[in-house]
Amino acid sequence: MSIRKQSTTLVLPGYQNSGAGHWQTRWEELNPAFVRVRMPDWDHPERDAWCRALDAAVAAADAPVVFAAHSLGCLTTAFWAAQYASAAQLAKVAGALLVALPDPGGAHFPRDARGFAPVPLKQLPFPTIVVASSDDPYGGVPFSQACASAWGSRWIDLGARGHINADSGLGDWDEGREWLDSFGPR
Repeated sequence: MSIRKQSTTLVLPGYQNSGAGHWQTRWEELNPAFVRVRMPDWDHPERDAWCRALDAAVAAADAPVVFAAHSLGCLTTAFWAAQYASAAQLAKVAGALLVALPDPGGAHFPRDARGFAPVPLKQLPFPTIVVASSDDPYGGVPFSQACASAWGSRWIDLGARGHINADSGLGDWDEGREWLDSFGPR
């Protein structure tokens, strides 16, 4: 009988980081296997710097790795997988929960974020789940569905939950944890 090794969950917040009350922060507080990827500049994100930070975090982690990404962290994951990661790095990834994809062409996309367009629209080399809200001001349902389809992701409509952040009232967000746990033991 083989025993599956517990995975490290790399937490990838979006623009301006995830603060107190955000489901990502709460998950980190509940489980020491959740590790936040520290980005060089949370307020002026640059794709290259963020993808290199993610690459370093994956290199430092023991396999398997799972991503819990929110907003710009989702786009960072897609760019990293499509343009930055080596085959060895990709082989470490067991899956990714991608929550609240922002649309770089949208009116509310942060103008301080550079290099996140056009979004790579090719199959991601690991299992993914895209979770969207029907009233997310940063990314609409058609955009998240198009990304999910191109990436080969399972797509989940969470209903009207805004940007699926601390303001969404999710608390510890048990349903999200169940989806994340579907990629393997935490």
